[in-house]
Amino acid sequence: MRVLLAVLMLWLGMTAVFAAAPGESDWAASESGRVRLVAATTSVGQAAELRLGVQFQLQPGWKIYWRSPGDAGYPPRLDWAGSANLGEPAIRWPAPHRFVLAGLQNHGYVGEVVLPLDVPVITPGQPVAARLAVDFLACSQICVPQKAELALDLPAGAALPSEAAHVISRFAALVPGDGIRHGLALERPETFGEGDGAVLRLSLAASEPLTEPDAFVEAEEVAGFGQPRVTLSSDRRSALLEIPVTPGTVQKPLAGQTLRVTVTDGLRSLETSVTPLAMPAPPPTVNPPETGLWGMLAVALLGGLILNLMPCVLPVLSIKLLGILGHGGGERGHVRASFIASAAGIFVSFLALAALAIAVKQAGQAVGWGIQFQQPGFLAVMVVLLALFAANLWGAFEIPLPGWLMNAGGGGRHHTVLGHFLSGAFATVLATPCSAPFLGTAIGFALARGPVEIIAIFAALGLGMAAPFLAVALWPDAALRLPRPGRWMITVRKLLGLALAATGVWLLSVLAAQAGIAVALVSGGAVAGAVLILALKPRLPPSSRSAVMACVAALAGLAVAAPFHGGEAARGSADTGSVAWVAFDASAIPRLVGEGKVVFVDVTADWCITCKVNKAAVIERGPVAKRLGAAQTVAMKADWTRPDDGIARYLASFGRYGIPFNAVYGPAAPDGIALPELLSDSDVLGALDRAAGVGAGR
Repeated sequence: MRVLLAVLMLWLGMTAVFAAAPGESDWAASESGRVRLVAATTSVGQAAELRLGVQFQLQPGWKIYWRSPGDAGYPPRLDWAGSANLGEPAIRWPAPHRFVLAGLQNHGYVGEVVLPLDVPVITPGQPVAARLAVDFLACSQICVPQKAELALDLPAGAALPSEAAHVISRFAALVPGDGIRHGLALERPETFGEGDGAVLRLSLAASEPLTEPDAFVEAEEVAGFGQPRVTLSSDRRSALLEIPVTPGTVQKPLAGQTLRVTVTDGLRSLETSVTPLAMPAPPPTVNPPETGLWGMLAVALLGGLILNLMPCVLPVLSIKLLGILGHGGGERGHVRASFIASAAGIFVSFLALAALAIAVKQAGQAVGWGIQFQQPGFLAVMVVLLALFAANLWGAFEIPLPGWLMNAGGGGRHHTVLGHFLSGAFATVLATPCSAPFLGTAIGFALARGPVEIIAIFAALGLGMAAPFLAVALWPDAALRLPRPGRWMITVRKLLGLALAATGVWLLSVLAAQAGIAVALVSGGAVAGAVLILALKPRLPPSSRSAVMACVAALAGLAVAAPFHGGEAARGSADTGSVAWVAFDASAIPRLVGEGKVVFVDVTADWCITCKVNKAAVIERGPVAKRLGAAQTVAMKADWTRPDDGIARYLASFGRYGIPFNAVYGPAAPDGIALPELLSDSDVLGALDRAAGVGAGR
């Protein structure tokens, strides 16, 4: 009797396990797994819509397909013939996985998946009879078409949650939405290339680091698409996805077409429709695979050395020159220490710039060479410093350092060494608007990679810029042969102070362009007042000095804070000359080239001295200005004075992160010809000829 009772209890338990619970159909099984129809409620209730689900449980190694299966296969097909009191269901597809076999791309599911269904109820409150024929393809080493007949009846009554409600909800959460709740966003889509060489380029931003982002593009009447090439930022919070078309599938050009894009990253996803803009194809990478880090370090050393000769550095050469002149007839050891200090100031400043670039990239922001000049607050600080340096050279005041600092290491000479260190650092900061030959290549290499490469390249740039100072430190007799300091130094100091003041006025003009003339006037007035008070300070009684210094601090604070409250200034066209500039529009370039025109792009900024030199010496004078003013030539100006993500992306497409930058497009050069940083008539005219498809001797 005990044995019989145990068998009976076992049979009853198995019956309870295998019997379909309310809201669930029976399983239909095969060699690939099993499938059933489930509902989120046990009864119909009074709702006008039901949540159902087709649940697949697949055996290991088997998969089924997504709504867009890829190069082969087909998705599950649902036939609701024979159902009662049901409208046409809408399938909600969870984000797929990518499978690659023998070069074929497939999209689908493995393990378990539920396809959530939103099903209208024709007569709410009345029983529902769901009859579903599922036709699907299951694949492992072989593919087996399968069909399952499923039946589910839901009675009238209160709509209580079923045992399957949780699993339906779990997979409903995997259905891609707009990406907001997952912190994902797609920026402006672009396309370049034609025919089988066409590529869709997507910029993906994420609030949390990305793991393995993927993208699936659906456009049946346009083209098929392959697996994206993914380039992650160093902080993994942004990615560039370049998705090639599948050869032989292109029916229309991608530009202007509506494409359905699903992006996945682990359990995160988004789905949206995009209309890509046509862009010029990026040129071949400036540093081929065989040019590794060591080769690029040599390029960075050369770029840093040439940076000493660039126009951006010339205004601050006064500080360097004054330091050199002060060594005439001095001591060899002191000369060596001073020049090593200047070199150290340059080198440490480049390491600080590297740390800043790494921090900006990890914060998910755009990074570039010289972009700090896009910030009004930074400009105001630089104006204050330049004014103080100039006033110091004019003899208005001296700024003593704290006694503990002057005496550290032995006496007043430490003050001189520290001054040279600070002059090297200051020269480096003011040199950052320049993009010297080879420097742009090195910066592009570094900023496209991780922290190690950024630090190494920036260190090499600093070492290159500091090389002349290190050379004098090795051979100090070169400085000792200069005339001894005397009264003639007073005149030199005044002239060099004038150069610094002129640099400050230039930065004030940049500040006016960014934050408004009124803000620049307030800042300039505050700086002038601070300098005047400092000049008068030695003549004031001791009782008034604390009040004077408070006034100085208030004025300096006003100069720094004013740009943050000045609002946006209306920017008109301040360009003069014979070139009729139009606003930069990357999406218009392919259309203009298709019309047979030549397009010249000038990426410039008010704070870029080298840009102004190029414009004054080459672009807006002589034969180049004449060619740019021709009817078949369009001159586009991309103004990067203030931050602009579109311009930053355009520069990055050429592997550049600083300016000046110029490119020429035409019927014979639809992908663009990048020009060197320092322009010449022959460079520009030759590129215009090549782009137009005419001989170089034109």
